[in-house]
Amino acid sequence: MPESNSPILAMRDIAKSFPGVRALTGVSMDVRAGEVHALLGENGAGKSTLCNILSGVFTEYAGSIELAGERANIHHPKDAQSLGIGMIHQELNLVPELSIADNIFLGREPRTRWGTINRPLMDAESRRLLAELGLRLDPRRPVRTCQIAEQQLIEVAKALSLNVRVLIMDEPTSALADAEVKLLFAVIRRLVARGVAVIYISHRLEELYEIADRVTVLRDGGYIGTREMAATDRAELIRMMVGRPLGEIFQHSAKISAGAERLRVTGLSLAADPRAGRVALHDVSLSVRAGEIVGLAGLMGAGRTEVLEAIFGVFGTRAIRGSLALDGKPYPPRSPEEAIRRGVALVAEDRKTQSLVLSNTVRFNASLASLKRFRRWSGVDAKAERKAVAEQVASLRVKTPSLASMVANLSGGNQQKVVLAKCLLTKPTVLLLDEPTRGIDVGAKAEISELVNKLAAAGTGILMASSELPELLGTCDRIIVLCEGRVTAELDRAEATQERILAAAMARQVVLAEDMSSTGKET
Repeated sequence: MPESNSPILAMRDIAKSFPGVRALTGVSMDVRAGEVHALLGENGAGKSTLCNILSGVFTEYAGSIELAGERANIHHPKDAQSLGIGMIHQELNLVPELSIADNIFLGREPRTRWGTINRPLMDAESRRLLAELGLRLDPRRPVRTCQIAEQQLIEVAKALSLNVRVLIMDEPTSALADAEVKLLFAVIRRLVARGVAVIYISHRLEELYEIADRVTVLRDGGYIGTREMAATDRAELIRMMVGRPLGEIFQHSAKISAGAERLRVTGLSLAADPRAGRVALHDVSLSVRAGEIVGLAGLMGAGRTEVLEAIFGVFGTRAIRGSLALDGKPYPPRSPEEAIRRGVALVAEDRKTQSLVLSNTVRFNASLASLKRFRRWSGVDAKAERKAVAEQVASLRVKTPSLASMVANLSGGNQQKVVLAKCLLTKPTVLLLDEPTRGIDVGAKAEISELVNKLAAAGTGILMASSELPELLGTCDRIIVLCEGRVTAELDRAEATQERILAAAMARQVVLAEDMSSTGKET
């Protein structure tokens, strides 16, 4: 890997303030060509703010930036792009109604000699970039029909289409399973081999040891230190991030025994809908008992989200086949409203678009799904609603100036806690969690893991989908593995390992590959 003592990028004494908040206080960082430089810190530490300054999103700031030894004036995204700086944002920056190719080349569309958009070239380049990331998608497919993990990889393809010298990746693997992460890491290694500097933000400490050369840690908007990744242990990084020692992030509480069956799903099937980006389910059966945490594992497109959404009534009863029961009684999942009424709550995969109204307050969001609890003949009992929300916010340790604060102004971890507060205020007996710790820091992950264990101990049945195998292995009593919409394994806690889960997650793909090899035909 090429490396130089002199940095290609130097940020000096960077400071940034928002109304009432000091986001960065004199942060400095050097990045070398041909290295992966990790940027680590809790939510709200200033990582994204620093990178948004570098990419031209935030135009006003104090301090200086040098690129290849020369002063760089970056006050607009086009300034950054012209200097060869690209960024993959944590919050997906795609136009849902446009095609994949339109998104990849938005504002930089190749032109014919007559000045019209050269669509064949744009489609061919998009197809090449997607293939580099292991995606076989039609470049003209609308982005809104793609799953979150696919959209995340489209963002990577968009960044790769730029001739970058510095590439910032803000949580690029947050929606990816292990197999997709390996593909992305292969692309990153090819980039750094060409001398590209990669600034890599992630809350997954284990992947940083695999991909990063050095790490810089921020805390509360300030610079804490820079270390060689290989010479730094996990405990030291966590101490630098949170200012205190932290035990295992995902802790499994010992349980005496699971209680009565809360949820039973038998023969659940769902037709695919390519226009909506929905994969098919085939005869999925599972059960969750009171006090039990059951995990759903699988690669991208395995059907984890579809299982949870079907149970929550997102598709209605006409779209699905099979039978469901709650506490031994038939449960037709007609709608989310019906699910909430029957004691089922869902923490959706994409909190920004599926779970929160970002332009409204913490109080509004937290009570939105449980307003019927506070309904009186004269309207909503505002006092009772406010009290219940305040208790839940305090219990979950949501860091917010007040209940009247806009959710958009909170960090990712605190936004996720507001989503959990919204679900818990409905008093669920079955809690469905879809990537509950996606894009949040280790401190918030540990708190959410502790909360999940407390809910299970109180008798809630929990069904949790996650791309992070350590999260499933550290939290769940049983793990159900899906591959292409089918259950391929059910593993007890004692027998579950990363190797067994991955083998089951790829089982059907392996069978199909063997069939094609032996018959010479496409399946």
